[in-house]
Amino acid sequence: MKHLLNITRQTRENFIRLIETSTIEELNEVPAGFSNNIIWNLGHIMTSQQLLCYQLAGLNPIIDPAYILAYKKGTRPEGFVNAEEINNIKGLIRSTIDQLEKDLDNNLFVNYNAFTTSFGVELKSTNDAVQFFPVHDALHYGYALAIKKALNKTDKN
Repeated sequence: MKHLLNITRQTRENFIRLIETSTIEELNEVPAGFSNNIIWNLGHIMTSQQLLCYQLAGLNPIIDPAYILAYKKGTRPEGFVNAEEINNIKGLIRSTIDQLEKDLDNNLFVNYNAFTTSFGVELKSTNDAVQFFPVHDALHYGYALAIKKALNKTDKN
């Protein structure tokens, strides 16, 4: 499990580097052909981890419910995300994985409501969810890279 958590951490660190090399305007812009922006994708992977690990285990997510409302599956960017909020998300993207690792070590996750993801993958436990994160996080990191590339092409025209 630690190896999978470390893969997730590395993907998230790559994502943070993308955030730190982008302007606040780039992070918030939804280019033509896309339905979300770079910062939404980062907030989404944090929210998904909370829902798939904690909520499906019958536990309260450890992030503010406002993040869940803003970044859960099916949402879209609703407004401009300022620098303070971006920094909060960057901190949470790291701390939520650290807390998850502690909670796994402490056997906090006893029950789980099975769930089939939009990938068609059935999750039957929090451990299954942790195994799913590298795929999910990498997908959204890829979307964010595509958005950044689309924005750079737009700037050159």
